[in-house]
Amino acid sequence: MLDLNDIMIFARVIEAGSFTAAARLLGMPKTTVSRRIAALERELGVRLLQRTTRSLNLTASGRLYYEESSQALRTIEDANLRLAEARAEPSGTIRISAPVGFGGHFLQDAIFDFLATYPKSKVELRLTDDRLNLVENGIDLAFRTGVLEDSTLIARKLGSTHRILCASPEYLARCGAPDGPDDLTLHDCVIAGQSAHAQWLLQGPHGQETVSVSGRFAANEMQAVMAAAIAGYGIAQLPYGIGEACIKDGRLCRVLDGYTTPAGGLHVVYPSSQHLSPLVKAFIELAARRLSAVGIGGSDDFVIVSM
Repeated sequence: MLDLNDIMIFARVIEAGSFTAAARLLGMPKTTVSRRIAALERELGVRLLQRTTRSLNLTASGRLYYEESSQALRTIEDANLRLAEARAEPSGTIRISAPVGFGGHFLQDAIFDFLATYPKSKVELRLTDDRLNLVENGIDLAFRTGVLEDSTLIARKLGSTHRILCASPEYLARCGAPDGPDDLTLHDCVIAGQSAHAQWLLQGPHGQETVSVSGRFAANEMQAVMAAAIAGYGIAQLPYGIGEACIKDGRLCRVLDGYTTPAGGLHVVYPSSQHLSPLVKAFIELAARRLSAVGIGGSDDFVIVSM
């Protein structure tokens, strides 16, 4: 029966160029290397190498056998490496970027679970609503919502998200609640953007409707939008999970319960699918499970997205 170790030694002899160099590489006596090659030739019934005092040459059979067997050996070595990576405890630093509202309310729980599960890991979280260039900023992965542009990043779709309309109890007591989307034009709205005027696209019982809104406060950062809504400065669109958390603790109330924004995708993106570290793989899987548990996740689609 063929011994895989003999095949591996044969390949190392060819790659090293001599029995002596192969023996040094393998950490075994030269006589052992020679004996194992001879045993392989007997088992195969062919001569693989032509030996002289000055050179070592492959026979035609030896060349064919090396070309085929070396590919198989690389496959086995790759499998061993992947198995070792899977069994090893992920360690090192992972750098993550995420939108401010999403990272502050959902992602932090996944990160805390990850740190507890893998004590040798470290996480650097960068919360920003800007779409950073991952490579230039040294970011391992980023969470992004909405429509993704075409580019060369790899994205895994984790699920879908939408926004709901919320206002503080104090604002509603003072100004009343709108009965329909058109009534929003009569209210102060907290705008997520850089202008105090906006077009809100809402999905409701009659399909999609667009309404022009305005208000006294606008911000391009979701934490500030949420804070303004809680402070009573108007009706705001908030990501579903953030809004629900504030409604649950009494800081906000749902407005126009039958209306949300159209659902947008939630993706995790990273620079390349090749050489994805075990640490990053482990975090993506944990985050996907976490998000699925709170009703956000549920898709394993892979697409190409923008930087």
